[in-house]
Amino acid sequence: MAKNSVYNKTVVVAMSGGVDSSVAAALLKEEGYSLIGVTLKTWGFDDFPEKDSGCCSLETIYNAKNVSEQLGFPHYTLDFTERFNETVITNFIDEYMKGHTPNPCVLCNKVIKWGALLEKAESLGADYIATGHYAKLRYNENSKRYNIAVSGDNKKDQTYALWRLSQYALSKTLFPLSHFNKTKIREIAKEMNLKPAETPDSQEICFVPDNNYRELLQIRVPDLDLKYGNGDIIYKGNRIGKHKGFAYYTIGQRKGLNVSLGKPVYVSKIDAENNIVFVDDENYLYNPGFITKEINLMLYEKLDKPVSAKVKIRYKDEGSDAIVEQVDDERIKVIFNKPKKSITPGQSAVFYIGEDVLGGGIIDEVIS
Repeated sequence: MAKNSVYNKTVVVAMSGGVDSSVAAALLKEEGYSLIGVTLKTWGFDDFPEKDSGCCSLETIYNAKNVSEQLGFPHYTLDFTERFNETVITNFIDEYMKGHTPNPCVLCNKVIKWGALLEKAESLGADYIATGHYAKLRYNENSKRYNIAVSGDNKKDQTYALWRLSQYALSKTLFPLSHFNKTKIREIAKEMNLKPAETPDSQEICFVPDNNYRELLQIRVPDLDLKYGNGDIIYKGNRIGKHKGFAYYTIGQRKGLNVSLGKPVYVSKIDAENNIVFVDDENYLYNPGFITKEINLMLYEKLDKPVSAKVKIRYKDEGSDAIVEQVDDERIKVIFNKPKKSITPGQSAVFYIGEDVLGGGIIDEVIS
């Protein structure tokens, strides 16, 4: 979707030091926008100095700064550590301590990138912010509403993580990579001799070193093992073993249960209040639907009637056909055409109509 004339328009580009945001900046520069590069420090070398890697490492900050200098625009590093800790990390811990499995990237996009960063960009007089996300942005002239749509690279599409963005935030956003695939982006980076051209994609949560969220829980909840370790694992009403603490498990988990029944069993329910992990056979992991909370709609302001949509309940989910019905201002009920496996409270559910993101919510109650 084309914005208004780029002349005299200033864009704050969120630069992680990776190839995607670097090429996003280069493409905007070629279009004629005035750019300000910003790298967000949300955690990093101060928190885990022995594991200085990921999006907030010194190396990635230097990479972003070098790209900005190469392309000829100023670069700043902004410290949002406190706000990130108070919102994203605190929510992450709180959700696990409820027996839920959160997606912190979704909340980070809302409160940090399109919250704190957008506020800073506007204070600098910028017209837009831009990121290296693989997503399209659309505007409907009839409804006067913005929505996210699936990008030109289905394998890298990141719309799932962007469902919480407000209409105002979307009106201030540019997605330069919307119609590209990852292979082309790396080719552009090589052609422009950008250092991050060969930077590998990050596969982990930025504040969870080595993808070991249990270590983070132990640091933030010091008495977790002592207080919650050695709880019961229940299979069809019978205690079959002991677990290490309910917060260390998630719905659908099979490995690491340390139980022997002569067949595989899976975590089917987590009772945080009573420190119980329930397991069951795989065919009992399927449910007809769920109810979400904290909804955000894009295509419409409100759903006046049930609609058919494809629903994703985790990032790598291909999506399943369902009926989506708004219950009230905060909740949406989803009923799948066929029962869905491992519906997990705390995860995001995102609703698609064709390529367009209808909206989304946080899975709150699983329907039996």
